[in-house]
Amino acid sequence: MTTPSAAGIWLRRYHASPSASAELVCFPHAGGAAAYWYPLSALLAPGIETLAVQYPGRQDRHREPPVTDLHTLADRLAEVLAGPPARPRVFLGHSMGASLAYEVAARLEGRPGAPARLILSGRRAPSRWRPSPEPSGDAALVARVRALGGTDAHRLTDPDVLELVLPALRADHLALAGYRDTPGVAVSCPVTAFAGERDEEAPVDDVAAWRHHTTGGFDLRVFPGGHFFIADDAPGTARLIADLVRAVPTR
Repeated sequence: MTTPSAAGIWLRRYHASPSASAELVCFPHAGGAAAYWYPLSALLAPGIETLAVQYPGRQDRHREPPVTDLHTLADRLAEVLAGPPARPRVFLGHSMGASLAYEVAARLEGRPGAPARLILSGRRAPSRWRPSPEPSGDAALVARVRALGGTDAHRLTDPDVLELVLPALRADHLALAGYRDTPGVAVSCPVTAFAGERDEEAPVDDVAAWRHHTTGGFDLRVFPGGHFFIADDAPGTARLIADLVRAVPTR
């Protein structure tokens, strides 16, 4: 069961919407923080309330050690999100956040708090895992993150910013390198997968393989752009997400 103190540590409500018909729980990408979802939250309010997950080791949780194991992070978040939500709930995760959203949903399967839909963006399905060379050293890691783009990439040229974000970046990339899903586990809710047609991190065919990880419905939406396509047309993406969230059954 979610307690107010646990929810306050892990979840950020940037635009409180008490009359919203549904809630969207958003999981950030590797190196990302809850604030990444602020623009989407603003676009969806007040009809849909956005809860942005804040991982340890960043922004207002920068004094906490970041978590280097994705399964451990999923266990903790499942504890936070367990219990009957006030309204229908959808999970949205981008990149690492997609894997994490899926793992949390799998842990909540059949329990109060499970999402009515998963929106998994910019991440290859677990069944399409393949080893890839990890960056050797901080300079290579930063170069890789900057090459992927995203709203925060330009800030990585600032030494003071780098000092703050590097521990979380290192931890998240360790978590991704060590992540494997649990064989034979699937969710029962519908899954919508988002893919960028020029995303080399998560090619369209690999994203489409999420269909094998749900016993519910599946659909694939392909966007122009690279890895952070989700932010290229924020109003258009928000309208699509709103349609998907509003389509979930009400209790």
